[in-house]
Amino acid sequence: MAAAALFGAATPLAKALLGTVSPFMLAGLFYLGSGLGLGVGIAWRAFRSRGLQSGAHHRITQGELPWLIGAIAMGGVAGPALLMLGLSTTPAATSSLLLNLEGVLTAVIAWVVFRENVDVLVFLGMVAIVAGGVLLSWHPGQAGVPVGAILIVGACLCWAIDNNLTRKVSANDAMVIACLKGLVAGPVNLGIAIAAGASLPSAGTMTAAMLTGLGGYGISLVLFVVALRHLGTARTGAYFSVAPLFGVILSLIIWPALPNLSFWIAAVLMALGIWLHVRERHEHEHSHEFLEHTHRHRHDEHHQHEHDFPYAGDEPHTHPHVHLPITHSHAHFPDIHHRHQH
Repeated sequence: MAAAALFGAATPLAKALLGTVSPFMLAGLFYLGSGLGLGVGIAWRAFRSRGLQSGAHHRITQGELPWLIGAIAMGGVAGPALLMLGLSTTPAATSSLLLNLEGVLTAVIAWVVFRENVDVLVFLGMVAIVAGGVLLSWHPGQAGVPVGAILIVGACLCWAIDNNLTRKVSANDAMVIACLKGLVAGPVNLGIAIAAGASLPSAGTMTAAMLTGLGGYGISLVLFVVALRHLGTARTGAYFSVAPLFGVILSLIIWPALPNLSFWIAAVLMALGIWLHVRERHEHEHSHEFLEHTHRHRHDEHHQHEHDFPYAGDEPHTHPHVHLPITHSHAHFPDIHHRHQH
């Protein structure tokens, strides 16, 4: 929800900046601000932890690199490019409506391709949240279906694939993943903007755009990756789909106006969807296969292991560790430890 709030808040701020900055230039500054800001955060974190005894830090393995490269290519390069091309020929109302497809496509790919389990409450919650998003962005009489709509649908598909690929590397350092996405997508989008004839804006506008990107694209993505680690793709995508609601709320603060009836109905639908998700309890006997990976953890029932380095008892902590085969029953989400078949 925090990731959705930050991302949703970036939309009205982007609208305020778009009057003086081209769409590709703005996207590039958003991503670059995200990558550079998180890079500074990673450097500061490393500086503060220097000299501390602990296990090895996160290292993206060679087998995970294709997933990460695919996620960056789809979500940081192809998605924004298709969106900007689609926006150039598609009415704003239609664009907002079509962007709700990202959550639906994310869930469909997770359920159909990656075989993530779906319960009735989760499915109904997704339907309610998406319905709220559609209602929130629906403007009767203004919507059309231009050719650019296909490009926007393509952008949503790219981001949905990005979300599912990112889940495959979500056990790694979320700040590093988000930082890499920003550092790649930023220069690519800036290059496209400059090639199209755009010029860099003033220093003040650049700073505002990069700070907005750090919050709405950087920190938001860090939280999104952590959510993928603990909730799975479809559920994380569903919660993230409430981002437009936060965008509208901030818009009403910046440009005061009395919310219309559709806003309140959409808010109720999204709240209903979240309530359905919170009520879910997925519990059954399941088996864990042998697994070795690295992520931030506490010594719960899934993490009973010895340490091959000086350990002072601090938790949570990060180091490579092994999970031995075990069969048990408890309530769980399709997180990084529960990706079993049903």
